[in-house]
Amino acid sequence: MSGLKKDLGLWQGMGLLATSLLGTGIFVVPATAASLAGGASLWAWVLLIVLVLPIAFTFARLGRRYPHAGGAPHLIGLAFGNGAERFSAFLFLAVLPVGLPAALTIAAGFWHALFDMGEWTLWAIQLLTLLGVFLLGLRGARSSGNLQLLIALAILGLTLLIWFKGDLGWRDGAQPLPTAAEWPAMGTALAVMFWCFVGLEAFAHMGEEFKRPERDYPLALLGGVLLAGLIYWVHSLVVLKYGLYGDEATNATAIPALLSLLFGPTAKWLVAVLGYLSCFASINIYLQGFARLIWSMAREGKLPASLSRLSARGAPLNALCWVLAICLVSITLILWLKLPLDELIRYANGNFVLVYLLCMAAGWRLLGGMGKGLAGVSVLLCAAVLVALASQVLYAVVLSAGYGCFSLWRRRRRRTRATENICAIK
Repeated sequence: MSGLKKDLGLWQGMGLLATSLLGTGIFVVPATAASLAGGASLWAWVLLIVLVLPIAFTFARLGRRYPHAGGAPHLIGLAFGNGAERFSAFLFLAVLPVGLPAALTIAAGFWHALFDMGEWTLWAIQLLTLLGVFLLGLRGARSSGNLQLLIALAILGLTLLIWFKGDLGWRDGAQPLPTAAEWPAMGTALAVMFWCFVGLEAFAHMGEEFKRPERDYPLALLGGVLLAGLIYWVHSLVVLKYGLYGDEATNATAIPALLSLLFGPTAKWLVAVLGYLSCFASINIYLQGFARLIWSMAREGKLPASLSRLSARGAPLNALCWVLAICLVSITLILWLKLPLDELIRYANGNFVLVYLLCMAAGWRLLGGMGKGLAGVSVLLCAAVLVALASQVLYAVVLSAGYGCFSLWRRRRRRTRATENICAIK
C-alpha cells in the first residue's frame, strides 16, 4: 500500500506548527496572563518556553527517529503495546466532537463582529470552513504548509507593526525579577498560558510527510515553538504597556482595541481577517492530524481498510471525510441542543495533557542518553499540569473508565467465545 506523499519542507513545517500554537490564543491569552500576574507575566512567558522546551525536544527526537502518521498514539504503542496505542488514540479522537466545534464557533465569531448574523448563518460559515479544510486536504500537506506559512508571516508582520507603531523598546520588557509574593499569581497564569503550546501532539502526525524528517522535523518543531513564544511575549508586552487588560470582557477585546488605537477604525477588518485565518490554521492542522491518525490505524488493519484510501496527491481522503462528517454532525447538534460548550472544552483539556504525559513516558522508554533525561523531566512537568487541572480532568477520567470497562467486557467476551469453541470441538 502506498504511503503519504513526502512533500513538507522546513519552512512549511514551521508555518504549520507556529500557526497551530497561536490559534485563537494570540487574541486573548496575553491579556489574560497580564490580568493574572501583571508585569510578572513577561517572566512567566520566558519560564513557560523553558519548561515547554524539554517536551518539544522529546517530540523532536521521537519524530526524527520514528516518523509516522500515527503521531503520539503510535509512539505510545511502540513503548507500551497495542492496547496503550488504542487507548491514547481514543483519548485524542474523543476531543474531536467538542474541541473542534468550539474552534469553528470562535472562527465564525470574528465575522460576527463585523456583520449582524444569526445562528444558522454562523453555522454556514463553519460549514464553509470545513469545506476549506477539505479542499486543502485534497491537495496534500504541502498546500496546507504553504498557506499556514503565509498566515504565520502575516501574524509576524502584524507583530512587527505593533512593535514599531506602538513605540515599543526593549526597555519596556525590562521587568524586575518576580518577588516571592508574585510567584503564586505566576503559577496561575502559567496554567492558563500552557494551553498556548497544546498543538505539538497534532504536529506529530505530520512527521511522515517531511522530505527529510530526520533533519527538518525537529528543526521545524523547535523553530515553530520559539517563533510562537516570541510573538506571545511581544503581544503581552504591548498589552501591559497600554494597560489593555483587566476583566474578562477587556481581555477578550484587548488586541482589537489595541489595533483600533494604533491603526484607526479600519483595524476591525484586519482583526477579523487575521483572527479567522489564525483560527482556520489551528483547525486545519488538527483535522488533518486526526485524518492521518485514522488513516495510519486503517493502514495497519486496526480500523476498516476503506479508511486507508489516498487521494491522487497522496492525502488520506476517506479518513478526512470521516473526520469532517463528525465535525458537521457535532456543530449541528451543539447549535440545535444549545450545549454548554465552554464547560465541555475545559474538561476536554485533560485529554491533551494525558496524551502528552503518555507520550513523554513513551519517550523515556524509547530514547536513550540526554533524550531519556529530557523525557523524564517532561513526564514530571505534564504530571504537575495534570494535577493542577483538578476537576477539569473529569472528562478524561470518565472516558478512561468507560474505555477500561469496555475493554474488560470485550476481553471477557472473547474468552467466553474461545471456551465455547473449544467445548464445541470436543
